[in-house]
Amino acid sequence: QPVESGGGLVQAGGSLRLSCAASGFTFDDYNIGWFRQAPGKEREAVSCLSLGKGRAYYADSVKGRFTISINNAKNTVYLQMDSLKPEDTAVYYCAVDLLNVLPWSDPDTYDRWGQGTQVTVSS
Repeated sequence: QPVESGGGLVQAGGSLRLSCAASGFTFDDYNIGWFRQAPGKEREAVSCLSLGKGRAYYADSVKGRFTISINNAKNTVYLQMDSLKPEDTAVYYCAVDLLNVLPWSDPDTYDRWGQGTQVTVSS
């Protein structure tokens, strides 16, 4: 299962970097997605790194502020979050799509999910 870390409390305008480490497997050519869920809201796609296609995808709400990347040596995917806003507050989940099925933004596409890490942005 993927394991997330790096969440926390930050002021608006600040930055956080989330990590998603592969435990017991390697990311290989899978699609690695980040999702978030705020209280009372549906799970929302944030970003995806398609290792097979070598392409990154972002939700419009985070484009230009978040960056997804991978450190192959550490078998870890990162989500760098800059210029954070209070509306970014949510539990963030890392997920792995073993079949590389599109669309990247559909949670049902993903096969393995981490436990989530809380991100809180204060105003």
